[in-house]
Amino acid sequence: MWLPNPALESVKHGDIPLCVDLDGTLINTDSLYEGLISLLKQNFWYLFLLPLWLLRGKADFKAQIARRVHLDVEFLPYNTALIEFIKSQRPLRHLVLCTAADARFAQAVSDHLGLFDELIATTKDVNLSAANKAKALCDRFGVGAYDYAGNDVADIAVFARARRSLIVNPTRGLRRHLPSIDNIEQRFSTPKRNHCSIGIKSIRLHQWVKNLLVFVPILAIPEAIDIGAVVTLILAFFSYSLIASSVYLVNDLLDLAADRRHPRKKNRPFAAGTLAISNGLIMASLLLLVGFSTALLISPLFFMLLLLYYTGTNLYTFWLKRVPLLDTLVLAGLYTSRILAGAAAITVEPSFWLLAFSMFFFLSLALAKRHSELVEMVSLGGAAGLDSSIPGRGYRHEDLATLMAQGSASGYSAVLVFAFYINSEAARQHYNHPEVIWLICPLLLYWINKLWLNSQRREINDDPVIWAMTNRVSRGIAVLCAL
Repeated sequence: MWLPNPALESVKHGDIPLCVDLDGTLINTDSLYEGLISLLKQNFWYLFLLPLWLLRGKADFKAQIARRVHLDVEFLPYNTALIEFIKSQRPLRHLVLCTAADARFAQAVSDHLGLFDELIATTKDVNLSAANKAKALCDRFGVGAYDYAGNDVADIAVFARARRSLIVNPTRGLRRHLPSIDNIEQRFSTPKRNHCSIGIKSIRLHQWVKNLLVFVPILAIPEAIDIGAVVTLILAFFSYSLIASSVYLVNDLLDLAADRRHPRKKNRPFAAGTLAISNGLIMASLLLLVGFSTALLISPLFFMLLLLYYTGTNLYTFWLKRVPLLDTLVLAGLYTSRILAGAAAITVEPSFWLLAFSMFFFLSLALAKRHSELVEMVSLGGAAGLDSSIPGRGYRHEDLATLMAQGSASGYSAVLVFAFYINSEAARQHYNHPEVIWLICPLLLYWINKLWLNSQRREINDDPVIWAMTNRVSRGIAVLCAL
């Protein structure tokens, strides 16, 4: 919403131009960070060139990035309230997009919106920020001969030479200086955000339930249960969860363009612009540091398995998730790695039967994840006449039947492995009457069928592992199996 200053309402704008900043003002994100993330996703090895580019100056740094990437400006998180105000001013005055962003990015946004008469932006020679921006506007229009809309402490020099200032979602640094800015005409602000809850949402605490898999080895080997082992597994759970959350943050940053096109994922904090990309990078680094430090306290083998998991998830994030079928095998492996890590934490050897069951069971869940995503996109895309593929993935609508067949077969194979286990020497060593656990087989078959039926009906809206652990029927079947 926007709030006018009654004391200045009567002032006529006349021919005074309205100059609008881009980053944090017109868009609820930073185009430099957007470009940087897009660049690293395109080729991670650019990371080692960034310091060299920065040595040449910030203007050239921005130019090097903008030269190599294309921002999907259509789906950027725009400040809709400000845009509506700009539209109302369009018949009345000259509109200028004036930004420290590289001219290529700014031009793309300007062309998309079709609102601005002029563009003033950073070139490879001049970084148009702070005093440089103030000088450029004064040279172009004169001191006190322009109105300016901005949001950052770097804009103070521009506000000081403007006729009127429009404050848009001010940063914490700018809010401290607002009392000293005496030419504020209007304030545009979004509803107050609970940054703590947004941060928690971004690390996906609900996904931590998947890391309960580290406790599976101790449940499968009851004689291994003792207080020390339980405490160790609790530490392992938090270590895995912190590393996983770090990966989720990086994954969300790299998936910005695809998430903004997704009907549900577009509301994620980074995609929606409610959490700054820079904050995400800081959070990911801190979680990584604490997670690996905790892993070192547990055991070197657990640390190595966690490092292997982290490497695998990054390979998945940067490359493998775009390779059909291989992506699901990697996901199944990442799920199973939690069981291996739990076994390593308490120094027990996971059984052949447990690993064989896990391989097929988690492959079925991984295929269900892709199937449910594709069903949702086919439904929404078909209704709107849009492309019904999964953004950022390698699947198309004609793959639905194949995914269901492969996933169902994998699930049934897991049940078959369990049936063979009942007749094995290992089962006779652990149970006095192993034939009783035959009753679990029909329960598992029912659950696998329900998983795929719900996927086809668009009733699985998130990770199937989360669905498996939170669904009421799943919990009921788990209780029956335990009995």
